[in-house]
Amino acid sequence: MSRHGKVLVAMSGGIDSTVTALMLHNQGYEVVGITMKTWDYASAGTSKKETGCCNIDSFNDARAAAVHHGFPHFILDIREEFGDFVINNFVDEYLAGRTPNPCVLCNTHIKWKALMKRADAMDCEFIATGHYASIRTENDRAIISKGIDETKDQSYVLWGLEQPVMKRTLLPLGTYRKTEIRQMAFDYGYPELAKKAESYEICFVPDNDYRGFLKHKVEGLEERVEGGNFILKDGTVVGKHNGYPFYTVGQRKGLIALGKPVYVTEIRPETNTVVLGDETDLQKNEMIVSGVNMIKYPEITDGMEAITKIRYKDKGALSSLYNDNGTVKVRFYEPVKGIAPGQSAVFYDGDDVIGGGIIRSGNIFG
Repeated sequence: MSRHGKVLVAMSGGIDSTVTALMLHNQGYEVVGITMKTWDYASAGTSKKETGCCNIDSFNDARAAAVHHGFPHFILDIREEFGDFVINNFVDEYLAGRTPNPCVLCNTHIKWKALMKRADAMDCEFIATGHYASIRTENDRAIISKGIDETKDQSYVLWGLEQPVMKRTLLPLGTYRKTEIRQMAFDYGYPELAKKAESYEICFVPDNDYRGFLKHKVEGLEERVEGGNFILKDGTVVGKHNGYPFYTVGQRKGLIALGKPVYVTEIRPETNTVVLGDETDLQKNEMIVSGVNMIKYPEITDGMEAITKIRYKDKGALSSLYNDNGTVKVRFYEPVKGIAPGQSAVFYDGDDVIGGGIIRSGNIFG
């Protein structure tokens, strides 16, 4: 009988998840390791060698650590579950003129659900991952907080987790800095892990070429969308583009020469139009967020203040939140740059996550 209970640990074969498993093992938990295969590059129509979390070397690294320390390890193939939801959403969002964040959806709808299902089947009380964030329980609510290492904090991508799941989730790395985790890897006898390069690509998009991925997944897409208009905000046509799904709000490179820097400020899929403007045109005071999941509080109270992040590396901006028939309207105290429909908006009270959702539009108060 373990001192703390039985925990199912998601092990990618990388440094963070491996140290998580070994840390919990040493603390007296009964650890079971599980590695999830979510994708293979053959499905993307490429010959690129698999890297990151979905290659045989990573599977072997995870299994070797488990065997060496005497706890079981399993490989779980969830490619079908992953593809049906995450890939379809990724494609649909770009075709709708939005910029998706597949990692958020994968965490919420695929990885945690897959972990919970297998945890229940193996009588594990807890699940654990190597994310840099913390979870505590307060007033019978599980609350996600930022990791103390601001350069690695991953609370932003966890806003979609629901209360029953969070109450069974352990995030041991939230109180450590990355430098400390690297030292732990050395101390555990895994110097190669401490030096292992980290991948920041979307796992199913080879070389980060999302345009090539869309072309492969949607037959005839290029022919359907090429030749649309670049326009200015006053409607003036200034050129032709390659198709609206291949542009994102805030993009500057790969556009047209107008004698000054221009940016994508809006995408209109219904007319295959891409709107260009100055950097100041990217500044917005307001936005609407849908699909909101509340974490720290059961609901938003009108006028609630929050620091709102509109992308993963965003520092956040002071804002006020308002309810509106199932959505949340956000009013920023100062204009923010590059609000992109499809990205996640996450609301913070200090280091605690109030909740989050999907950005649908900007400047909605009128």
